[in-house]
Amino acid sequence: MNENKNYDAAFCGNLAIHQTNSIQDYGYLIVADIENLEIVQGSENLELICSKPVRELIGTHLSEFFTAAQLSELRKEMARGPRNRVPFSFSFNNDGILIPVNILCHIKSDLIILEIEKDDEEPERSFSAVFQEVRSFISTLENTASLQDICEASIHEIRRITGFDGIRMYRFDKDWNGTVIAEEIEGELESYLGQTFPASDVPRQARALYIKNPFRLIPDRNYKSYKLFPVINSITNGFLDLSDCNLRSVAGVHLEYMANMHVAASMSIRVMVGDALWGLISCHHTHPKYLSTESRFIFEWLSLEISYRISSVIQQEQLAVSAHLLKLKASVTENIFSKGDVVKGLIEDENQNLNQLFNCSGFAVNLKGKISSVGLVPEEEELESLLLWAEGKVFGNVFASNELGEIYEEGKSYKDVASGILIIPVSGNRGDLLICFRPERIRDIKWGGDPNQAINLEKDGLSYHPRNSFKLWLETVYGQSEIWNETELELAESLRNFLFQFSADQQFN
Repeated sequence: MNENKNYDAAFCGNLAIHQTNSIQDYGYLIVADIENLEIVQGSENLELICSKPVRELIGTHLSEFFTAAQLSELRKEMARGPRNRVPFSFSFNNDGILIPVNILCHIKSDLIILEIEKDDEEPERSFSAVFQEVRSFISTLENTASLQDICEASIHEIRRITGFDGIRMYRFDKDWNGTVIAEEIEGELESYLGQTFPASDVPRQARALYIKNPFRLIPDRNYKSYKLFPVINSITNGFLDLSDCNLRSVAGVHLEYMANMHVAASMSIRVMVGDALWGLISCHHTHPKYLSTESRFIFEWLSLEISYRISSVIQQEQLAVSAHLLKLKASVTENIFSKGDVVKGLIEDENQNLNQLFNCSGFAVNLKGKISSVGLVPEEEELESLLLWAEGKVFGNVFASNELGEIYEEGKSYKDVASGILIIPVSGNRGDLLICFRPERIRDIKWGGDPNQAINLEKDGLSYHPRNSFKLWLETVYGQSEIWNETELELAESLRNFLFQFSADQQFN
């Protein structure tokens, strides 16, 4: 996809979606000074529960709406320092009429943000009932052995609990494109299983917000947006940062995107591996669908459990692979020791441990101007030219590429042999190199719509719209090998250190 524009970085990734200065209509928002608990900002729809316009609320103390006991509870939480998503079940006083509300409080260093929703739900379930539901989910995950099984079980259970028309699990690749690896849908929703969506569909700043927030709920894409008043927050002297708020309004382009997918309501649940965003569970409904605050707390819990289980399986797989590769590396170094020579140790290895270690089809060693090779490598003249190029590019560090032809023009003529290269310096001499080769791996990418039309800019160059079609768009990728993964690069660096030390010892012996 080399010709495609990187909308994720060049355009979509620069939009300030955390500073929308407006909220969705399923709740209300109050901002208060942390020192005196006076209101400094609020959403325009507050008059629906306050019986007075928001501009008349500025400077009002929170005690007008909450009891002394409730404010005491709030202050206790504030005393614990800045935190987000602190839940409260309060009664909101509207001229003597008490309205049960659920509140999420975001405690900052200089202000607090209160996200308020009316408690119009069914009687609250007991903790044991909620725990039983989650425990059943966890038991299902514990009985899954593979990553794919976990993903399929997760979306099945979430669909059972929520009743969404469709649930999909997206996994991000190194370029942040998301591939649908598991799916359950019904009704009018189209199947996207196996299709890949460009990174700009969940752009950089949106992914950053998922690091902070376990889920994102849009109950109705046709919601009425309510602005904050005043526009400029008097404490921050700028737009309010709504990064942590569930109620934060949605960029118009995303609402268009939902409409083009024939989706009226959506919820996205993050999947984390370590501190990194690994994927998303996307829930779609063809009609508006509101989820109770209790349900959303459950999904926050489930997000943690799914992330933990996926992380655990990935870690186990990585440990098993690492153990195997470390054993192969030990065989490579032992062979060099036993032969007393780098070239002989690598070339005269009946088990071809180096090829196994780096999953390569061949390698070449250039030591003191002499070239030796094993397996599938470029022709002699091609290899000599490549080594001259590599000598000018590598400065004592490991270098890897899975697309040689893009950085070295001559490499395009033998991409079937060497689309991928891993260069490991052997000594302090710039020309002493070990190069491992991987052949071209032609692959098809099933895009969910033409990635070249990920966004459509208007004539002003500023406004844009998402693509209208998600119809399967097939791209065949040539000239690339399998990617050299992080574990392989770490082992290559470790081998480089060994080769440097061995070469230095040989000089002094």
